[in-house]
Amino acid sequence: MAAAAVGALTLTALAPSAATAATGPDPVQQGLNKLVRDDGVPAALASVMDRTGHTRTYTAGVADLATGAKVPRDGQVRVGSNTKAFTAVVVLQLVAEGKLRLDDPVEKHLPGLLRGDGIDGHAIKVRHLLQQTSGLPNYTEYDIPLKHYEPKDLVAIALQHKAKFAPGDDWQYSNTNYVVAGLIIEKVTHHSYAEELDRRVIKRIGLRHTYFPTPREETIREAHPKGYLQEKPGGPLRDVTEMDPSWTWAAGQLVSTNSDLDRFYSKLLTGHLLKKPQLDQMRTTVKGADQTFGPGARYGLGLVSKPLPCRPGEVYWGHGGSFPGYETRGGATADGRAANVAVTTQPTDKTVMTRVDKVVEKALCH
Repeated sequence: MAAAAVGALTLTALAPSAATAATGPDPVQQGLNKLVRDDGVPAALASVMDRTGHTRTYTAGVADLATGAKVPRDGQVRVGSNTKAFTAVVVLQLVAEGKLRLDDPVEKHLPGLLRGDGIDGHAIKVRHLLQQTSGLPNYTEYDIPLKHYEPKDLVAIALQHKAKFAPGDDWQYSNTNYVVAGLIIEKVTHHSYAEELDRRVIKRIGLRHTYFPTPREETIREAHPKGYLQEKPGGPLRDVTEMDPSWTWAAGQLVSTNSDLDRFYSKLLTGHLLKKPQLDQMRTTVKGADQTFGPGARYGLGLVSKPLPCRPGEVYWGHGGSFPGYETRGGATADGRAANVAVTTQPTDKTVMTRVDKVVEKALCH
């Protein structure tokens, strides 16, 4: 039923804007149209920013499968693990201020927290957390009920399992790393993670549509497309827009827009959030991330580099995010160009997200 509804409702929502039509086919609009028409995502949104800061937004599909409502231009979505880049920025700002060091053991700031089978907070450094090389188990790999969690509850779930490897010996994506990083921010600053994120990043660079939900806040505050969950290929699309996002905390709880993400990654790479030594550290990458982020991807400190095919040897920097009902991909180049794309479901076919990445590449190359 839901799959049929997608086809019925999106056919009239694929036309480019008048401005786009006047200048010929736009590859970004064409890419979004194909995601809706051929891949069955309910809605696709994009924002592209040039070097001067001029931004262009795009939409395709519908915001609500039940009503066929129009997709809000630059609507808010749950941006998932893009939150990790924000968290890493705050940690690196604290490093610049001399309040902690990347090579500090976690034990120094959170004594007694990390204890388990092959897990020792004396051996895991702050750098390991941000770089995804700590070996900490990923708590979201295990069945956890969707309910309200405190951050230490999430760490406790991870500690029930054996370490994946010794710190620094390998790379493996783990949300646990960033929950621990958030706890370090709170311990060092004596303020909540949300307060530090808002003051140090969101307000500092004027992200007007980005916020960290308050405890037990389940709705999305501003105009937004609904997010849908499809549990198996061809299965029904279920509205999961409203939920308590506390199970992701400093690893994935942010709500934002594509244009705010453009601004964040562009400002980050052009030196408006970090001093050069810390930005250089953030962009020092390790291998292993290609299995998670695609061919050629490398992971720095909360920042992913991906090749830009149209410009041999050039990369763009971002992170991307997955959250039930929403997927986001994008980033920025070193000279400040930026593009981000969101779709309103988590596709069961991974090749769909490869095509989302292609839209980002076209936007940055166009």
